[in-house]
Amino acid sequence: MAKISVKSVVWQEGKYYVARCLNVEVSSFGETRQEALANLDEALDLYFEDQKKPKVSPINRPQIVSQSLRYA
Repeated sequence: MAKISVKSVVWQEGKYYVARCLNVEVSSFGETRQEALANLDEALDLYFEDQKKPKVSPINRPQIVSQSLRYA
């Protein structure tokens, strides 16, 4: 079994926490931060389960950036 390193971000949305992997389009949620991360681990295991050579986009030093947008 190969080891893959990924970066994830967690935030609170209402009464739930959302955990999202930045390297692949996989996310999950839970009632606590720990539960959201555990659920994300399970989702990532399922995502990579059938891939012989997983494709993971590298993410180096991610930053949180605020932006203001205008919309109609």
